[in-house]
Amino acid sequence: MTSGRRSMETRFENGLFASRWLMAPMYLGLVVSLGMMAVTFVKELVYYASKTFTMAADEAILAALTLIDLSLAANLLLIVLFSGYENFVSKFDHRDHEDRPEWMGKVDFSGLKMKLIASIVAISGIHLLKVFMSLGKAGVGHGASESTLMWMVIIHLTFVCSGVLLALMDLLAAKTDKH
Repeated sequence: MTSGRRSMETRFENGLFASRWLMAPMYLGLVVSLGMMAVTFVKELVYYASKTFTMAADEAILAALTLIDLSLAANLLLIVLFSGYENFVSKFDHRDHEDRPEWMGKVDFSGLKMKLIASIVAISGIHLLKVFMSLGKAGVGHGASESTLMWMVIIHLTFVCSGVLLALMDLLAAKTDKH
């Protein structure tokens, strides 16, 4: 291979490698989204806290499920934000920071995929439980048709089956010889 051709190939590969930084604005967008989730969480917390002495037990459970749902979604954003940035853009320079989460730097694409589907299943399950708990009452599930409920269950089960199949594929891939 000639020197000129190798030089052109090296520049091209360097450009491809540098293109990973095009993901950085997307991760900044996820940070903004995390801020939106925090504002929504506080808004919901204030709304429900003001009703603490007048709400029934099942309403308190629905309020707690709503807050859990929001926190799970925020956790999911953090996992995608940290793992995605470290796997695809650049490593964080905070290896020795006392508050560094134990999993940071250890979640590969496969682990990220499994955490993502597990979070989606949990969020879907909580949403489904909220709808079932509010059936027959004014609020979230009021007026939900049988068809709507059926589709919600089907979609939730699809998420569950997808998670099981992804885990099975990862298990099978881990047992095969690397080529």
